Amino acid sequence: MKHRLTLAGTAMARSAMALSALALSAVALPPAAIAQAPMPKPERVQFAKGTSSKAIKGTIKGNQSRLFVVNLRAGQKVSVKLVSSNASANFNVTAPGAEQAMFIGSTSGNEFKDVIPSSGDYKIDLYLMRNAARRNETANFTITIGATN
Repeated sequence: MKHRLTLAGTAMARSAMALSALALSAVALPPAAIAQAPMPKPERVQFAKGTSSKAIKGTIKGNQSRLFVVNLRAGQKVSVKLVSSNASANFNVTAPGAEQAMFIGSTSGNEFKDVIPSSGDYKIDLYLMRNAARRNETANFTITIGATN
């Protein structure tokens, strides 16, 4: 019986030490080490005169992302299509003033089509999924954004 208590006591002591070390490491980390990648500078998307869409080509790597902003009017039909060399590349679409995306590419696919409910600046956030970002993978992409009346 004494032997069992000693093993149980040792296991509890190890667990307590591990928790203490974890708590100390969380407190000791500088804020920069905890922070995610910095927010990208928004890129305004404007269509050339006489056109209703724009194709943007580029590359993202690791935890980089691109943030596109397009001004749309209520009632317009919008389309966003992503073609990428990396299957882990996705995009989200967020309405003006919204805290949550109205379209999440990682669960809904690489093509978004909808009628815009309200006027304003819509955000399109292009990113690599966490697994690919951790491996510092690269994605060459073409994202086509369009809007018609």
